[in-house]
Parts: sequence; structure tokens; C-alpha cells
Amino acid sequence: ADCRYTCHQECRSLIQLDCRRPGPCQSQLSPENTLLLPARSQNATQTVEEEKPEPPTVQEIKQKIEKYNAKVTNCLLMKLNEDGTYTGFIKVHLKLRRPVTVPAGIRPQSIYDALKEVNLAEMTDKRTSFYLPLDAIKQLHISSTTTVSEVIQGLLKKFMVVDNPQKFALFKEMRKDGQVLFQKLPLTEYPLYLRLLAGPDTDVLSFVLKENETGEVEWDAFSIPELQNFLMILDKEEKDKIQQVHRKYERFKQRLQQTLKEARGKPG
Repeated sequence: ADCRYTCHQECRSLIQLDCRRPGPCQSQLSPENTLLLPARSQNATQTVEEEKPEPPTVQEIKQKIEKYNAKVTNCLLMKLNEDGTYTGFIKVHLKLRRPVTVPAGIRPQSIYDALKEVNLAEMTDKRTSFYLPLDAIKQLHISSTTTVSEVIQGLLKKFMVVDNPQKFALFKEMRKDGQVLFQKLPLTEYPLYLRLLAGPDTDVLSFVLKENETGEVEWDAFSIPELQNFLMILDKEEKDKIQQVHRKYERFKQRLQQTLKEARGKPG
């Protein structure tokens, strides 16, 4: 009532105010002196972050890598460097259901371009959109210091996708009790460390690149050609849906007319 302190109903018992001014709530926070907001869900009210475990030592990393490499059935081993970092391979499944934007009318990337890090997308301003093959797999050689953000940018560069990286997100796919679980990874996470902890078995853990479903579309992140392409795609989908409805009722109409024709001259 005096300091206008606001809290949720679930947090009321945890609040301790150290008031310097005289007032009705100086001694303790009572229900009468508390302005309550509607209680949120349990996940939303958990604002206390869990303590992060201590980073593993170089010796622990070495042991984990040796254990990991012992399970590898191909040549995709992890290698420990002298500075304590390590390198290895991850596979990323591409499950994009929307078209991506790529440069139009340029040649495929050559080995020379890859070695010289030539960005072919900068050679033309022309753009076109197409669908990447669903569930295509791309293998990346990365470091333990490579973040999720860098993995996304690397994938887009390999496919010469010029869309904003914020439109995409990297998920980890896990299988537990016959169910497939997806969890969106933060941009600062290290995928190779997750791969090391899970082992080389992709049935235990795999990485998936999907659209970044934020709940609200950030239209400012799209360029004018991209928005125009979206309109064209929506217009085509609308026309296809209308044609499907027309064909459905046209077939129904034909069957009804055939039934009436066969029923003519029959009693009842």
C-alpha cells in the first residue's frame, strides 16, 4: 500500500521487504497490503536459474573423446587439440517446410571457391525461391567452440541461402520411451559438446534444422522479393484449394445426377 510493491500470488510467501519508511507494510508483507497479479504457469514463474555445472577439465574431455571414438563405426572420429579444444563431425537433418531464397543464375560452388571462401551469393542481386529436399542430411566438421549460431550460418552458406539466419533454429532430436522429442537449442550452445556427451549414435541424439517458430512472424526480417514470393505461393495454394473443392462437388453432382437418371421410371 505504501511502496506499491507488486508480486505474484505464488511468490508472496517468499517476499521480504526491507522498508526504510514508516508504513503499514514495514513489519511484514501481509495479504491485505499486497497487490496480486494472476498466477502464471509453473514454468513461467521459475525465474531462478539452475546452477551450471563446472566445465570439464582437459583430462575429462580426453577420457570422453577416447570413449566416444571407441564407439565410432566409421572414420568420423573426434580429435583433441593441444589447447584443450577438440574437433569432430555432426550431421544435421534439414526439415524445412517453407521455401528458401537463393541467388539466381549462378554456377555451382567449386572446390576452388570453397578453399578461397568465395561467396557466390554476392555476385548477383537476382534472387529466386525453392524448396530444399525434405530431411536432407548435411555433415559438418566443427570445433568444440563452434556455437549453434555459427552452425546455422555455416549451413546456410553451404546451400547459398541468403535468408536471414534468425528465420531458422537448430533443434536436438531425442528418442525416449518410443517418443520423439524436440528441443530448441540456444544460439550460444555448443553442438559438438552435446554430440560428445550423447555418443555417436544418432538414434540417441540428432540435430535438426527447422524454421524458427517464434509464434509471431517478424515481417521486417524479410526482403521485398521474399514477401512477393510468399504472396505468389499463398495465391497458388488458394487456387489449388479452390480447384480441389470444385472437383469434389463436381464429382458429387455427377453421382447425384447419375443416381437420379437411374431412378427415373422406378416406383418410389
